[in-house]
Amino acid sequence: MRKYQNRKNAQAKAYYSDRFYSAPPVPTTDVATDEVFAADLKSLEAKFKISKSYIQAGQMVLFIEPNDIKAIMIHLKEELAYDFMSEMSAIDFLEKRGEFEIFYQMLSMTKRKRLRVKFAIKEDQAVETITDVFSSANWAEREMYDMFGIIVNNHPYLKRLIMPEDWSSYPLLKTYPLIGDEAGQWYEIDTIFGKEHRAIVGPEIRDTKRVDAKDTTQFARVRHEVPYGEAPSSKPTNYAQFQEDGGVPLITKFNVEQKILKDRK
Repeated sequence: MRKYQNRKNAQAKAYYSDRFYSAPPVPTTDVATDEVFAADLKSLEAKFKISKSYIQAGQMVLFIEPNDIKAIMIHLKEELAYDFMSEMSAIDFLEKRGEFEIFYQMLSMTKRKRLRVKFAIKEDQAVETITDVFSSANWAEREMYDMFGIIVNNHPYLKRLIMPEDWSSYPLLKTYPLIGDEAGQWYEIDTIFGKEHRAIVGPEIRDTKRVDAKDTTQFARVRHEVPYGEAPSSKPTNYAQFQEDGGVPLITKFNVEQKILKDRK
């Protein structure tokens, strides 16, 4: 999210001079200050090229070569007891650096240490799967492909995980529209009924209880920015009612009674 700045005439001029606000970095320390991390780093440097390393927020961060990812994951698991991969994904730095940053979050339960592995790839560059090393990478790699469009070589089933297979573009790219596009607005109508029913059914209505485009205190305006708390220039968005007047209640109240069985049936 962009850093807030008070602009009195924001609606009258372009304001995207600070489009990508960068938060201050978290302080880092040298790996040598931790005996366990220092030994782990020494073991890795004996076999692989580590371009950068430091300790940040109590965990070691390593920058490696993209082609070494699978071998390093095997080494971390079999030699250094990092036996759990809790998370992996990507960050879109295409506008700033012309590349994606891929990261893997590792945990050693015996050492009680966390480690993060990072590397950078170009927009058209693929990564190698590690599903045969950590099965938890299966859905994480699919989600990364689904959200960023990053190809994962040798993945057992690289299909979109959240979005439909025929969806256009990738939602977590910074170039993706905040409120979707025309294809997303009409996707359900076109798929289920056909384009000829657009005028009959109408566009898809997003859940207005979640984000109000005219809310100037909790959310930034989607299409333009105004000072915090300023009254909207038009009437506020009408909130959707999920419960019809006089309709069948969505939730039925009932009493919960516990009963202990003497014998299993």
